[in-house]
Amino acid sequence: MAKGEGGETYSAAASFLQPKTITPDDRRLKKREVKKNLSVCNKLCYAIGGAPYQITGCAIGFFLQIYLLDVAQLDPSSASLILFIGRAWDAVTDPSVGFFISKSKWTRFGRLLPWIVCSTPFAIASYFLLWYVPDGNISEVGKTFWYLIVYCLFQTLQTCFHVPYSALTMFISTDQKERDSATAYRMTVEVLGTVLGTAIQGQIVGGADAPCIHENSINTSISTIDVNSTQYNPNTSITQLKSAYMMAAGIIGGVYILCTIILFAGVQERAEPCNRKAQKSFSFWKGLKLVMSHGPYVKLIIGFLFTSLAFMLLEGNYALYCSYTLGFPNDFQNILLVIMLSATLTIPFWQWFLTRFGKKTAVYVGISSAVPFLILNVLVKSNLIVAYVVSFASGVSVAAAFLLPWSMLPDVIDDFKLKNPELVGHEAIFYSFYVFFTKFASGVSLGISTLSLDFAGYQTRGCAQPDAVHLTLKMLVAPAPIFLIVLGLILFKLYPIDEESRMKNRKALEDLRDNGQDSETDSNELGNIV
Repeated sequence: MAKGEGGETYSAAASFLQPKTITPDDRRLKKREVKKNLSVCNKLCYAIGGAPYQITGCAIGFFLQIYLLDVAQLDPSSASLILFIGRAWDAVTDPSVGFFISKSKWTRFGRLLPWIVCSTPFAIASYFLLWYVPDGNISEVGKTFWYLIVYCLFQTLQTCFHVPYSALTMFISTDQKERDSATAYRMTVEVLGTVLGTAIQGQIVGGADAPCIHENSINTSISTIDVNSTQYNPNTSITQLKSAYMMAAGIIGGVYILCTIILFAGVQERAEPCNRKAQKSFSFWKGLKLVMSHGPYVKLIIGFLFTSLAFMLLEGNYALYCSYTLGFPNDFQNILLVIMLSATLTIPFWQWFLTRFGKKTAVYVGISSAVPFLILNVLVKSNLIVAYVVSFASGVSVAAAFLLPWSMLPDVIDDFKLKNPELVGHEAIFYSFYVFFTKFASGVSLGISTLSLDFAGYQTRGCAQPDAVHLTLKMLVAPAPIFLIVLGLILFKLYPIDEESRMKNRKALEDLRDNGQDSETDSNELGNIV
């Protein structure tokens, strides 16, 4: 009896001490958890890398048009030419850079990060030159060529930063939730970047503005110019304004470098080994055909093309609208700041909303919420308090427009991977073509804006503008954006990836990756045995 009890005790002890058998499913789940999870520090470092693009983009979007007209003193037609060709060139370079990135070899730092780091110093130099007014008696044609060349150069170098950074989303984690979370971090920091860009550029430039021109009559051919009076501050001069723009460019350049360093130090670019070995080479035109033949991708970018154009029309003309039509030349930079701060504060709300109700629902609710406030903005007479309230409310919709496209694009790429499992290395091409269409919309909006103002009789550095200019600005900040928003949301009904299909794709991709990892592990073990 004692012997039997002792045997049972020994057996129980041996059973307790014996290590638990790990099944293949347990091992697979463990691998998933280790590879998926990103720390808060990783997400923050990744998010900070998006700030330079938004800081410079915000400064250019809000201030370049008024800078070319009132500081560089170019004709509206010349400014329109620079803005449109520059944006069109920028749009064309995106697919090209995306293709070259997809053909790049992996390095010890990855495939995308070297592009980001190497382009940074040259992008900063060209950005600084963009805000420099050439000295001497340079003709209108000479100044036009100067700004056109520098603008195109900066946009090319910025593309070499932004396209690989955008595609990096697919290489920081394979899990949709982690990517969505990292995207929310990124959008929050990017909107903060727009706040920073608006604050740096607006506050520095707002403290020094150029003399304006008083005309006895807008319709007369001879004008009497009073150079001792200014629209904002009677003690400022055009020279001080030039210096202010260059000072702002220098500060933004320093922030650009700091953000790049943080991104490089805190983010690890990850790749699936099986994908790297299986990567096939394809031509630019084949890559273009693959991307543009994927239905969900085409429908997504067409929908967001129109909504992006709407917000870019608003962005490009709001400074002029506040200064001349609303009559708040001393406050327009603060009004822009309120919009960006509101967007920053509401991005976490939209991240929760899309998680709770789905991304398509978030698109309809978030972007359409701008419509009543755009209407209110032009119907209410000039009132500073109303302008601030409307600006804060508009920022809520701007946050949705910032977050949702970048949150939905990885879902489209996942769908493409499932339908084309033999093709890899295409992520940069998807992102570059999306950026292409976004920038194309921006170029169109700026070209339309400046040409419309030219036809309306915009007076460069004028203290007052003709009624036709006020009407044009009202059309550019309300009816035109509203029409484009409605059109974009109607087209977005065709987008096929809802929450149910997204979850199915997620599970199918995880199974596909697990099978690939198991096959690779078995091959390695067999090689070790041999």
